[in-house]
Amino acid sequence: MIMSRIEAHSDETTGNLIDLLVSGLPAEAVLTDPDVTASYAHDMASFCPAGAPAVVVLPRTVEQVQHVMRAATALRVPVVPQGARTGLSGAANASDGCIVLSLTRMDRILEINPVDRVAVVEPGVINAALSRAVGEHGLYYPPDPSSWEMCTIGGNIGTASGGLCCVKYGVTAEYVLGLDVVLADGRLMSTGRRTAKGVAGYDLTRLFVGSEGSLGIVVRAVLGLRPKPPEQLVLAAEFASGAAACDAVCRIMEGGHVPSLLELMDRTTVKAVNDLAQMGLPESTEALLLAAFDTTAPAADLAAVGALCEAAGATQVVPADDAAESELLLQARRLSLTALEAVKGVTMIDDVCVPRSRLAAMLEGVDRIAEKYQLTIGVVAHAGDGNTHPTVCFDQADPDESRRARESFDEIMALGLELGGTITGEHGVGVLKKEWLAREIGPVGMEMQRAVKQAFDPLGILNPGKLF
Repeated sequence: MIMSRIEAHSDETTGNLIDLLVSGLPAEAVLTDPDVTASYAHDMASFCPAGAPAVVVLPRTVEQVQHVMRAATALRVPVVPQGARTGLSGAANASDGCIVLSLTRMDRILEINPVDRVAVVEPGVINAALSRAVGEHGLYYPPDPSSWEMCTIGGNIGTASGGLCCVKYGVTAEYVLGLDVVLADGRLMSTGRRTAKGVAGYDLTRLFVGSEGSLGIVVRAVLGLRPKPPEQLVLAAEFASGAAACDAVCRIMEGGHVPSLLELMDRTTVKAVNDLAQMGLPESTEALLLAAFDTTAPAADLAAVGALCEAAGATQVVPADDAAESELLLQARRLSLTALEAVKGVTMIDDVCVPRSRLAAMLEGVDRIAEKYQLTIGVVAHAGDGNTHPTVCFDQADPDESRRARESFDEIMALGLELGGTITGEHGVGVLKKEWLAREIGPVGMEMQRAVKQAFDPLGILNPGKLF
């Protein structure tokens, strides 16, 4: 959907657009073959419409991004910024006649400073590549989305992504110190800082994190780093009910423990992983809880948490002795989404975050919804954050099952709000959750958000139709 201030584009407009783009860009940076541009039309979300872009542009420099935005402003053409398109909300989906601005070629790590504990990077840098590079300096960049081997830092910033380590280290927003941003009219603005502290003016840096490319194009980021922690040790605890596993989570957090990872898999997910990989997890397991510590004495921390799991009713507690055993225990969690995809071929992954104290109610509610709609819905959760990922498995070729999948997805979001949660903890709003954003933040909140959008993008050309 394109805002009303953007008119439909004729072939003549498209021709003028391409001529204008090519005048300031290398020829190889401008893709117009429809078979090629179609491959940039959407991210990994289900049920999110995507249009046909007029052109795909792959800049390598800030100046080239500025040229693209000046051309778009001159001709009133929408611009959809993209990274690796691993998102799950449709935020990177093209609109008809748009410029897809793919930032994947801006992939340089410009600086790693061990004294200031910052890295300066371009938006196309792959998360895992940055993590490995700073690791060589004894440093650590904590945000680790599940797609970290593919996703880009720019995409992580755009969607305010999270990951497995958030229970201890927090989300992407907490590590973005400063940004260089190309605005809708092509001007370049710098926000934030590279110092340890700084409170000058409104926090525009934080405003851009999670804005899904609707306010400006991030072309450079100053990221905070931490000292590299010791290797983590992992514990696996099996439970006869989801409620017991959630009780253990509450006991762990109430006890003041700070795990580096606290993940939960429900019985549906455990079964799917067994079916896919024959991992030998007990079929009687109703919930599997994984806890990890990267402290100087992780074995002692695991022992304390293991005792809390047993007090909550764990039927078996298995602590790892070393990093290799820890990795084996984490394999099941890493296989979760792949295993659930194998159930029906297509999944719709929800992203509802609730207070930790309501985690058991969330799991019980998802079970009721799965039964109501006669669907397989597995839940994996960043349990330490209360961030659940109910994953609806369905046959896309079956219209009735697809309808039930979409309806169940909406009921899961409604359940999350009812429990005092939020419709998205780390995947973003995009196209998929636009209606639900309005329900969560209310009419006054929507009015203020639209006012912010108007201030940064008065023509409505930046990623139109996303968020609201």
